[in-house]
Parts: sequence; structure tokens; C-alpha cells
Amino acid sequence: MHQITVRGFDDDLSASLRRLAKREGISLNQAALRLLRKGAGLSDSAAKADTVDTSLDHLIGTWTQAEADEMDAALEDFETIDEKAWE
Repeated sequence: MHQITVRGFDDDLSASLRRLAKREGISLNQAALRLLRKGAGLSDSAAKADTVDTSLDHLIGTWTQAEADEMDAALEDFETIDEKAWE
């Protein structure tokens, strides 16, 4: 399984990706893969055979809003980049 980073998502594409993920109950990564496969003319079902990113799907939607807020608060520190660490 390969990984790539895609930069340059404009607001429209980002919003569309988020809507797809929310509508289908899938991760943003899965939504992006689905759209990339569709754009490349590949079937979505072929990707499922070698995809290992569904192992936690049974947990989707099981947190209360309070639990989700607590997790978001706990992860806020990871949103900050320490520029000095990269010098």
C-alpha cells in the first residue's frame, strides 16, 4: 500500500470531499481514494480488496459529542508545529 501527500485542495474540492465522507460515513482518506479512483476511470470495488483501513469502521459514530470534544481538546497540541524543532 503506497502513500502520497496531495496539497492544494481549494475550498470547493475540500467541501465536496467532506460532504462525500459525511454522507457515506467514511473517512476523508476513503472519500479521497474513491474520488481519485473514479476520476482515473477505475472501479471502487477493486480498491477494497487491498485496503486495510476499514478495521476501525465499527467505531464510527459510537462516541458521544462530549467524548468527541474531549478527544479534540486532547489532540489540539498536535496541531501546532514547533518550527525550532525543524531548524
